[in-house]
Amino acid sequence: MGIRNVIRHSAWICWKDLLEFSRSKLRLIMLVLMPLFMMVMVGFIFPSGNSISDTPIALVNNDTGALGSSFVTQLETINNKTGMMKLSDATDYNDIKTKLQNNDINGGIIIPENFSSEIMAGRQGVITIVIDQSNPQMSLTIQGVLTKTIEAMGKQNAIYNLNNQFNISLTTATAMITPYNIKSEGIVPGEPNYFQFVAPGIIAMVVMMALMTGLPHAISYEKDIGTLDGMLAAPINRLSIILGKVMAQTVRGMIQGFIILILAVALFGVVIEGNILLVIFLILLTVFSFVGLGILITSFTENEETATMVMMTLMFPMMFLSGVFFPLQQMPWYMQGLAQFLPLTYATTALRKVMVLGADIPAVSTEVLILLAFGIVLLTIAVPMFRKAMSR
Repeated sequence: MGIRNVIRHSAWICWKDLLEFSRSKLRLIMLVLMPLFMMVMVGFIFPSGNSISDTPIALVNNDTGALGSSFVTQLETINNKTGMMKLSDATDYNDIKTKLQNNDINGGIIIPENFSSEIMAGRQGVITIVIDQSNPQMSLTIQGVLTKTIEAMGKQNAIYNLNNQFNISLTTATAMITPYNIKSEGIVPGEPNYFQFVAPGIIAMVVMMALMTGLPHAISYEKDIGTLDGMLAAPINRLSIILGKVMAQTVRGMIQGFIILILAVALFGVVIEGNILLVIFLILLTVFSFVGLGILITSFTENEETATMVMMTLMFPMMFLSGVFFPLQQMPWYMQGLAQFLPLTYATTALRKVMVLGADIPAVSTEVLILLAFGIVLLTIAVPMFRKAMSR
């Protein structure tokens, strides 16, 4: 009978909080707009590939020989087919530097004056790629694409020369120049992109944010305005208050999580390779792992403002250290070690395995157990502290 009363009272408190939330039109609008803005921002601002398109590039040809002109013609032919650059002329390195400083171009290519003579003498001709180091992401992409393009042009010329000068067949010449043929194959179909990588992490992060920002308002706000005293004086178990508040914020977090999931699939073509029921289970488990932390912080803070500040202080490091936007493997070793103590790391990893790689339960069992451990340990500490805080 006691358990039934706890559940019934928790449901009423949950319903009260959701009803109060639904009465604010602005809150309802932001419930949808916040995940929508986040998805659109990440989807269109962050890079989705490693190619370039219509990128302004300045070209300097200081070579007076035939091979310099041939290089330019070959580059323009490739560019007309791919549309990766908007080529313009420049006079020298300083001209390219000035244009980069004025944001007129994103990079430059310089053909030196000894380009033809070096190749005719049996030595390599040097092509210089000038990049804008104030934009590392763009400059690395431009450098990589131009390097591969120029190397491919060199191989094409070498194959042509072998074919014509030594009467070697194109197939044999190709095998002599490039003896290795590299083939890449992923474990799931389709072409990978950055948004496919980041979408699972955003789902976990938004669920965390909804819970961590909602609990301070749900508990500390009522403490500030005095309505919490009325609930404490009512003939209900204090555990019902905790459960009711948590249930209401769980519903809110799950709604926002599903909104992001739908937007990811509908707007950005994210394909869920794994079981959708397993994805839902992992989202619920993410909520469970953060509930204790939210209650714990709310219990020892004096008011809503303090609780919100503590929550934000904890959330921002988790957002950037948990592999949501950047792979953990690219972080320094000490940052990777710190990430192992954050529940968001395991929630992001598990969702990514299921959504992107099509993993099943055994493949995410470690993450599931760690998230359960986080939730159980934090709730074991938080519930007694909440009860003690409410008795003061």
